[in-house]
Amino acid sequence: MDKLCHDNRSLAKLIRKEKSARMRLKLLAIVHFQDGKSRYQIAEFLKVSRTSVNRWVSNYLSKGLEGLKEKPHSGRPMILTEKQVEQVKLFIDNSVKNSKSGKVKGYTVQTYIEESFGVKYEISSIYKMIERL
Repeated sequence: MDKLCHDNRSLAKLIRKEKSARMRLKLLAIVHFQDGKSRYQIAEFLKVSRTSVNRWVSNYLSKGLEGLKEKPHSGRPMILTEKQVEQVKLFIDNSVKNSKSGKVKGYTVQTYIEESFGVKYEISSIYKMIERL
């Protein structure tokens, strides 16, 4: 089947099988587009922005179903280098060993990072880092 030869029946089957709610929404937008609805009508009906509908339809028309797939998101890069992260890990390990409770406090790690590397992390990010390390 050519990438743009998906009829509404085959798209409806894909919608039913699809686990991702976002992808189901994109496929539904394409079904409405093929039914002759305007991008404005589709956006209003699906309660999404017209910009999103425009992007989905354009991606579908140029790349087929492949154009609707989510691209991987890299996220924000770490502020600390790998070597610095290793130092923080050692600090945490030593703090846990020397602690009566066997735990390390977030503000202790936060202070260590700020004094050692000049980098200020929010306390919530510190606890995520402790959990990750």
